[in-house]
Amino acid sequence: NVLRFVVQYFRQLHGWKPTELSNGVYYSAILSKASIRIFSMGSSFSFFSSSAQIPSVGVLCRQYGDLPPLTLETIKERVMYVLKLYDKINPEKLQTSSHFMKDLGLDSLDQVEIIMAMEDEFGFEIPDAEAEKLMTPEEIVQYIADKKDVYE
Repeated sequence: NVLRFVVQYFRQLHGWKPTELSNGVYYSAILSKASIRIFSMGSSFSFFSSSAQIPSVGVLCRQYGDLPPLTLETIKERVMYVLKLYDKINPEKLQTSSHFMKDLGLDSLDQVEIIMAMEDEFGFEIPDAEAEKLMTPEEIVQYIADKKDVYE
């Protein structure tokens, strides 16, 4: 719990007590802009400047979770990477035009597992009716590009 950590930290190092702020009010600790703030009833108390460090945690920094924009090339690289990691596919035989069943010797269950891996990689569900039609890496790349509005 972040609030518990903040309270213990200030008790040990600075002799701070939470009752000094207010009694009977619930506080929530929020990590924001490389500082720890405790918000209560619209007022905030900042304990660190933006360049400060917490000894047991390290430097606080903002991290963004969004990926760079997709291109056809990055989609192709990611699809091929996932397929090369699949244990039933020989990476040396794999090409963008390779048919899963005819060229690579996979069965329908393997194709379902491949589609599930693509769903995990790209973060959206592919309907079964559409998944049955995706038999080559090239078709998967084109389908994902269409769904993600990627055109080059």
